[in-house]
Amino acid sequence: MPAMYKVRPLHGSGVLAEHLPTCMYPLPNLHRAPGTAAPPQEEVDPSLQALESRQEEILKRLYELKSAVDGLSKMIQTPDADFDVTNIIQTDEFSPLTTNGADLDLMLGKDYGALKDVVINANPSLPPLSLLVIHSLLCERYKILSAVHTHSSVKSVPENLLKCFGEQTKKQPRHEYQLGFTLIWKDVPKPQMKFSIQTMCPIEGEGNIARFLFSLFGQKYNAVTSTLIDSWVDTAIFQLKEGSSKERGAVLRSMNAALGRSSWLVGSELTVADVVAWCALQHTGAANSAPANVQRWMKSCENLAPFSSVMKLLK
Repeated sequence: MPAMYKVRPLHGSGVLAEHLPTCMYPLPNLHRAPGTAAPPQEEVDPSLQALESRQEEILKRLYELKSAVDGLSKMIQTPDADFDVTNIIQTDEFSPLTTNGADLDLMLGKDYGALKDVVINANPSLPPLSLLVIHSLLCERYKILSAVHTHSSVKSVPENLLKCFGEQTKKQPRHEYQLGFTLIWKDVPKPQMKFSIQTMCPIEGEGNIARFLFSLFGQKYNAVTSTLIDSWVDTAIFQLKEGSSKERGAVLRSMNAALGRSSWLVGSELTVADVVAWCALQHTGAANSAPANVQRWMKSCENLAPFSSVMKLLK
């Protein structure tokens, strides 16, 4: 088959043996005239540097927006949090931290690029006071982004419940917080909580949610203490708060006996049992007629800021 075109051989153009095999045919630079020197390297245009800096700022802002969208998606994709917002109040409450974010990562798992969000649905006709107390306690430990929403299933919410997390203050970028805490006032039969939409079923019931939130403090108990705490939480919810007057009287007598042996219901430190039991007493209206040891214990609770702040919601 005849060749399409012919090329003059270049093997006589000074090919050096030592260049083989990496460079068989060295050719002159075709982009400049023979004998001219290479042009000096130009300095970087200041406008290009400014453009690069602007691009970096945009990328940083996009990362922050992605984190915010990831957090909102946890609320929107949660079946029980499909709210139509009629009133939104956002606050960011935090105190000097005594525990760093690594502890939350250890307890809740590391979630890169998104803020950990706790979303709770609750009925404003029976507000979960224990969850509000624990929220205040968490704000003393972690840097929390708090928010209150109103679902369209609720016609009106008292002003004090709309501001149950305090007045709106100066907000910081979402990624600077350690935990998101969102409360949605919604027409539900009992409080519902969702933390991870991918791996976690909804938690229902004020007592169960209180246990989960209190576990974020990282306190460890032995089997006996854990069992006593769970027993007091169930007793406070099902007998003290929801039981008959006869059941309520029996619980108050048991509490009075237990508080005669220690400052708190279980041991010498505040536990979730104290929080839930105190809040249950506030709902029943039996606080004033409680036995002496119970009265003393209630005053000890109310001397703590998280309890006193919830007291204001009851007025």
